[in-house]
Amino acid sequence: MIVIPAIDLKEGKCVRLEQGLMEKDTVFCDNPADQAREWERQGGELLHIVDLDGAFAGRPANKSAIEAIVRAVQIPTQLGGGIRDIETIKAYLDLGLSRVILGTAAQRNPKLVEEACRLFPGRIVVGIDAKNGLVAVQGWAEVTDVYAVDLARLFEGYGVTAVIYTDISRDGMMQGPNIEATRALAEAISIPVIASGGVSSLKDIENLMAVESAGVTGVITGKAIYTGAIRLAEAVALTKRAC
Repeated sequence: MIVIPAIDLKEGKCVRLEQGLMEKDTVFCDNPADQAREWERQGGELLHIVDLDGAFAGRPANKSAIEAIVRAVQIPTQLGGGIRDIETIKAYLDLGLSRVILGTAAQRNPKLVEEACRLFPGRIVVGIDAKNGLVAVQGWAEVTDVYAVDLARLFEGYGVTAVIYTDISRDGMMQGPNIEATRALAEAISIPVIASGGVSSLKDIENLMAVESAGVTGVITGKAIYTGAIRLAEAVALTKRAC
């Protein structure tokens, strides 16, 4: 299992939200490229980028910051937020991103996921964000009546590289990830699962490592590494020792 540092972009700056609420943001860095270099220096093997403005607007909104991040690091990068069509996917991949994440579009238009996987094999990730087990879309502003597990099962056989599972109620709250829900999702599908939301300590990462055999291949951490609750280098070392 790998530890994946996150950069959430709002108005070109690195921020963290509480439970996905745009009005509850904390700015941690106003130079995303510098922040990306720091996470790479500390041993990050994959960088997770979210265009928060894009997620709410339904279209790309932080292109210059994203481009600067991609140019700044050598490690692979993945991006989600506001990606709704093939043209946007292609544009981002041409920009140098390693893979893109489809969230709202995946729930509303599964055929887009299928087509994207066919056109860009190995480069499409599905993001499933849930509240009380139900999928949330449009920057988490709308909760649907679709269960996360049912949506994930829909993509079996499409060629999706990974599913990122985020428990909204835990995200940015430093209360620990939803281990049971993450494990249940991983056991329900053959697609690798990346856990996200609520990671606040090395113990949380150890707890996720304990369910790696279920198919949990990575964990995204944001607020914890920005506040210093977790040192990214120590988290990476922890997972390496387990190998």
